Amino acid sequence: MLDNRRFIARRCAQYFHEGDVVNLGIGIPSACSDYANPTIAFQTENGLIGVGPVSKKLAICDTFQNAGGINFNPVMGASAFDTAYSFVVIRSGRMAATVLGALQVSEDGDIANWASPGRAFGMGGAMDLCNGAKKVIVAMELLAKNGDKKIVKKCSYPLTALHCVDHIVTEQCVIDVTPEGLVLREVRQGKTPEDIQAAIEPDLIIPDDWTYMEE
Repeated sequence: MLDNRRFIARRCAQYFHEGDVVNLGIGIPSACSDYANPTIAFQTENGLIGVGPVSKKLAICDTFQNAGGINFNPVMGASAFDTAYSFVVIRSGRMAATVLGALQVSEDGDIANWASPGRAFGMGGAMDLCNGAKKVIVAMELLAKNGDKKIVKKCSYPLTALHCVDHIVTEQCVIDVTPEGLVLREVRQGKTPEDIQAAIEPDLIIPDDWTYMEE
C-alpha cells in the first residue's frame, strides 16, 4: 500500500500524456516520475530535459543534479543546456505541465508555495512555471501538519502566482479549479464529499459524476 505522498504522486502522473515535457517540483512532485509513462520527458529548471531515476551508489555523478540537489541518471536522448535556456523553455509556453507543492491554494487558483510566517523557502522557478506551463497541478496533503486548511478562499501567505492552478491532488481528493469554482472530481475510499468540504474553506461544487480515487 502506498503512503500518502506516493499516492498523491501516482494520481498526478495520470495527467501526463505521451510525449509531454513536464517539470516536477521538489517534495511530493518529484515522485511522479516513478509512475509516469516512459515517453514523458521530465525537465529540471537548472538545465536538462530527460531526467531519469534517482541515481544511487556507483551511478551517482555530481554533474547530474536536479533543482532540488538530488542526483539523477539522464535518460537516452537527454539534452543539457544552461539555466538561462532552461527558463526560455519554461517561458515559451511549450511545457505541457508542472507539478508543484503548495502551502495554500485559493478558490480562484492562486498559489502560495514559497513562504509562510517565520519561514521562507525561496520562490525559485515556481513563478515562471506557474505562468509558462500549460497545466499547473498542485500536489499536497489536504491539511497542514497543524491542522490548518490549505485550500482557502483567499491566500494569506505570500503569493507565487495568480489564477494559475488547474488541478489539486491530495491524499483525500482531487479538485478541479474552474471559472465557476472548485469542482470535486474524486474522493478517497472511506471519505465522503462532506468530509472534504469540512476540510476546506471555499464551497465545493459537487457534481453527480464524482468518483472514488483509485487505490
